[in-house]
Amino acid sequence: MIDFGFDKIALIGAVALIVIGPEKLPRVARTMGHLLGKAQRYVADVKAEVNRSIELDELKKMKTQFEDAARNVQQEVSSAGSAFENSWRDATAGLTNGFGAATPETTPSIAGDLPPLMPSYRHPKKKWRLKRSATPQWYKQRNGIRTKAQSGAARVARFRPPAVKG
Repeated sequence: MIDFGFDKIALIGAVALIVIGPEKLPRVARTMGHLLGKAQRYVADVKAEVNRSIELDELKKMKTQFEDAARNVQQEVSSAGSAFENSWRDATAGLTNGFGAATPETTPSIAGDLPPLMPSYRHPKKKWRLKRSATPQWYKQRNGIRTKAQSGAARVARFRPPAVKG
């Protein structure tokens, strides 16, 4: 940027005082300050926008790199899975199924013959609308089972030891 020393600024101020006059100089200086501030904010906004676009480009590059790495890992896993499937088929080719020699149709495949990891959902067949059992009130009172809801403050007051007067 332009290098202004104190002596150059003083010279510009003296020339402005002579040319503009002492009555209008404060208003012109204020206007120049506002314009200079707007220019600085505009330059800062442009710099921020350029930095954001550069960061966005870098993020897009990183995204493509991660996607490529994920695709490579997926291909390696699928190739390893197929290699494992082939080795499993080769290892179980000589086994019998109890009825004779094993055939490719009777050899288990990895995904098909294994039981599922999670059992399928079964409805509990409960009739949740019906009340199953009712405990009689006399039984609850005899065994000390709560029959009415009680607030925390009431429960504390009920079980608080009596104050000792002394």
